[in-house]
Amino acid sequence: MRRKTLVVHALSQGLGLVARKIRRLFIANRGEIAVRIIRTCRRLGIETCAGYSAADRQALFVREADFSVELGPAAARDSYLNGQRIIQAALHLRADAIHPGYGFLSENADFARQVADAGLIFVGPSPETIARMGDKIQARQEMEKIGVPVVPGSTANQDLALEARRIGYPVLIKAARGGGGRGMRIVEKESDLLEAVQSAEREALSAFGDGSVFMEKYIVKPRHVEVQILGDAHGNCIHLFERDCSIQRRHQKLIEESPAPGLPEKVRREVLENALSAVRSLNYQNAGTVEFVYSPADETCYFLEINTRLQVEHPVTELVTGLDLVELQIRIAEGFSLKELNPEARGHAVEVRLNAEDPEQNFLPQSGTVHLMELPGLPGIRLDSGIESGSQVSVYYDSMLAKLIAWGENRSEALNRLSLALESLCILGIRHNGPFLRTLIDHPAFRAGEVHTGFLSSHFPAGYAPESRPREESLAATAAALLHATNARYRAQPLSGVWALYPSFEIWKT
Repeated sequence: MRRKTLVVHALSQGLGLVARKIRRLFIANRGEIAVRIIRTCRRLGIETCAGYSAADRQALFVREADFSVELGPAAARDSYLNGQRIIQAALHLRADAIHPGYGFLSENADFARQVADAGLIFVGPSPETIARMGDKIQARQEMEKIGVPVVPGSTANQDLALEARRIGYPVLIKAARGGGGRGMRIVEKESDLLEAVQSAEREALSAFGDGSVFMEKYIVKPRHVEVQILGDAHGNCIHLFERDCSIQRRHQKLIEESPAPGLPEKVRREVLENALSAVRSLNYQNAGTVEFVYSPADETCYFLEINTRLQVEHPVTELVTGLDLVELQIRIAEGFSLKELNPEARGHAVEVRLNAEDPEQNFLPQSGTVHLMELPGLPGIRLDSGIESGSQVSVYYDSMLAKLIAWGENRSEALNRLSLALESLCILGIRHNGPFLRTLIDHPAFRAGEVHTGFLSSHFPAGYAPESRPREESLAATAAALLHATNARYRAQPLSGVWALYPSFEIWKT
């Protein structure tokens, strides 16, 4: 891994012309991703500023930042979505740049433009690129022009009933803006189409302020494959290989891995090249993800969208490449070139999202105090989290507690490590989906790589019902024993943050 270490070091020293050095960074986000950014900035010698809501005054990311300022009340619209307040706070704290993380304002073109107008660096793509790719209809049309395959369907302002008859049922109604499964409906027959369209339009309008929808052919048992890309201001674009994010619940990703298991090599090469074609056509700068839906029937990856931000699942790419994507985002924003970066992939990485929810009660979101959060240090395991023992889980924000990521020389080793980590993890005081995730990754069909976006409905049609539930006292005792028994050389940094071992795979193997 020495070569990759030298490449990252070279980036730190500077390649190409430096546009502007970032010395103080304002983080326009919260929780896990805020902690994640802070840890990288600390390593790079960059000071950090945290903007927080009233509900997050005691949060870990607030304490870890060098400077902090309260943005407003607990509701996101009054704090983390208040772009003007964020920019004012960044200027007040004399920040050079703003990193939006993911979610909230990360794909808001107006906010990115306001950041630039205020004389600050926006760590992300240009406002023009965000706006172009924020409209899925426009993005679809642009990909068609350059020859990237798109799912058969409507483009804009077409008669959806006629279009549905042309392409055949089932069809998928999708919001033209936004994501996360909102404004999305599967329609099996024509008699259900009108109600589905109206429902999708209402949800899209409520969630994104735009009720526009379009339609695509619904692919049976599709896989969700995406490509991590980077672009700089010098015209260089590279990919950091693909991820599979097919295991989903209500269009929300649960498990992500790299490389995509069982993807034909010809398809893998095509999807990587199509991703590069897409971002080159946009003169794309900074980090992004080109998302595709893979149809096993015709072995084609069809373009879905481009997410113009860092993804929740970026750690799996970091672990197979040995690169720090947050560092690369910052360096690109400063004007560095990617010309000398030739990434290689090694091994396999898998990530699961630990959420505060009750799998036995239809995944009902939970809130309250995390009395204890402990995980024995284990080889090949990384935990990214914005909480720690004693943290409050608020009703105001996303229910994700942490991301647990495992790396191995191959998929089987990575999954075995992840299974052990989930078994060893102890979270007391709040219900979570850890036991369900372990059941998922140990499922024979998942182990065989038979993944698709309908995996849960196929294999868990009645929901989740564990065979037995260990008592909390037993869990605590087991965790305590494991903590004391585990060799110290495998122990990670505090669980509330990121185990930042970039790019030292050898540390795991000792």
